[in-house]
Amino acid sequence: MVHGGRLFDARHAFPKAPEPWIDLSTGINPAPYPVGEVSEASWTRLPEENEIRALEAAAAHTFGARFESSVIAAPGTETLIHLLPRLFPARHVAILGFTYSEYKIAYETAGAVVDIVDTIEELLSSDDFDTIVVVNPNNPCGRLVDPKHLTALASKLARKGGRLVVDEAFMDLMEDAASFVHRLPNEGAVILRSFGKTFGLAGLRLGFALAGSHDGEKIRAALGSWPISGASIEIGLRAYGDTGWLTATMARLEEDCEELDAVIEKLGLKVIGGTPLYRLAEGDHAQDVFQRLAQSGILVRAFKDKPNWLRFGIPGGDPEVWGNLIDRVRRILPK
Repeated sequence: MVHGGRLFDARHAFPKAPEPWIDLSTGINPAPYPVGEVSEASWTRLPEENEIRALEAAAAHTFGARFESSVIAAPGTETLIHLLPRLFPARHVAILGFTYSEYKIAYETAGAVVDIVDTIEELLSSDDFDTIVVVNPNNPCGRLVDPKHLTALASKLARKGGRLVVDEAFMDLMEDAASFVHRLPNEGAVILRSFGKTFGLAGLRLGFALAGSHDGEKIRAALGSWPISGASIEIGLRAYGDTGWLTATMARLEEDCEELDAVIEKLGLKVIGGTPLYRLAEGDHAQDVFQRLAQSGILVRAFKDKPNWLRFGIPGGDPEVWGNLIDRVRRILPK
């Protein structure tokens, strides 16, 4: 499963589609955090170490981490995804699928054998792997793995020097109890958290790793003295301190999901999963729906290996966007 947001490719493939395109192919909050003014100093001088630590402390508080020192700021989680296989080499990796393809690419590039495993029960009963990757909640289906199962996996891997990697990129908008952060052990596990998806600021390139002291020190050293920009620090501190915005966003997204589910059902598809930032739909005619939507200037996610699935991102909060979406969908429905 590759990235969404490929509007250039969509315009090339569907040159007669109306503009502007409605891009529902990503899982990024379409109503971003209002950044406001950013100080000139954030662009003109290198960040101080204490400023980076302040952002990490704010993130730790938001995530519910037990120790501030376990949180390491990075220039986006994708950087971490490709860094981990080099810092902690693995021979045999299991990825709980069907999921985001970047982990498979990263570990295979580093020389590991990668297996896609379908169920958490298979992982719990197997001793074949030295690294296990679980995307939680999963992209694209929204599957959640019980933290107690993740604890058991991390403990088993730690005994043989392996690691559990838990990608919580979409966890900010889920119930707090679903996160593995509260159970993070001092060895055997690394958690990744995203900033850009929840706050709609993917271009800022900000993410975090959470790890025990030994692994955390290795990750921090590998990222160097200035892993993130001054603007990232300033905006991140502002956003993590604005709990009212996050609460309001969660309420709005709940309403948006209900409205989007109704639109999906009008297309003859069944909603089978998702998170507050995307919905997964299924239908025998999914590929036909994808084509008709694209011809109408609406881009959603299709999956080569799951031809009956389509993933719909949440439209922007602007009523005009919703109205445009509903109007275009109405035009392609069977008469």
